[in-house]
Amino acid sequence: MQACRGAGRLAGAMTTRVRPGNAPPPSAAAIRARLRALADPRIASASQRFFKTAPGEYGHGDRFLGIRVPTLRKLAREFRAAPVAAALALLRSPLHEERAIALLILVTRYARGTEAEQQRIYEQYLQHVPKHVNNWDLVDSSAHYIVGAHLVERDRKVLYELARSPHLWSRRVAIIATFWFIKQGSFDDTLAIAAQLLDDREGLMHKAAGWMLREVGNRDGAVAERFLRRYCRRMPRTMLRYAIEKLPERTRRAYLDGSYSFSIV
Repeated sequence: MQACRGAGRLAGAMTTRVRPGNAPPPSAAAIRARLRALADPRIASASQRFFKTAPGEYGHGDRFLGIRVPTLRKLAREFRAAPVAAALALLRSPLHEERAIALLILVTRYARGTEAEQQRIYEQYLQHVPKHVNNWDLVDSSAHYIVGAHLVERDRKVLYELARSPHLWSRRVAIIATFWFIKQGSFDDTLAIAAQLLDDREGLMHKAAGWMLREVGNRDGAVAERFLRRYCRRMPRTMLRYAIEKLPERTRRAYLDGSYSFSIV
């Protein structure tokens, strides 16, 4: 009987050691292997065109495995327990999807992290901009969740420094990070940085700033209208189009053809 009980305890211990909860955290190598198994050359080719990877284009030199975003998001949930170090190793990859899943993992780790872990992720994120966080989808899926969330109760001058950067992706991080503040009902930094970007020459910045202005308008139309009244004649056309996208058609047309009647405030 004692032998049976002893065997039972041994079996229980063995079961405890191999249950999924005790599995080691996912490594960068394991995540890479899963991504490569899902690679699709046809999707990769289409992605290289979509993300403008030809010489002289904003994504020049980027390489793709060919994995669609919903699949990456599903994998990121599966690998959410991956250590920050593993995510950072993936973030330094030349392959777009490895950087994308790294950022999705870091977003989750930031949201669930201790204050010290959040500080580390925030600092490492900025250190990887713009060399590795280097396309609009990578910025848009991460900047507000990490940079914006981190600065919500902190000094935000770093955003204004990023907005003055010669690097496109640093400037995009600056404006997209404010999306977190917009969701909290705070618009001042979005408006100030959008004004700082009025003379930016990059179309991707015009789209980003216009998008954030539209998000302000979705929450407080009067605030957005005051900005538009002051700056609409200076705004790049694309920025204006994005900002007024949800307004009534007659109002949009008036803004675009310059016939909207108002006094500058």
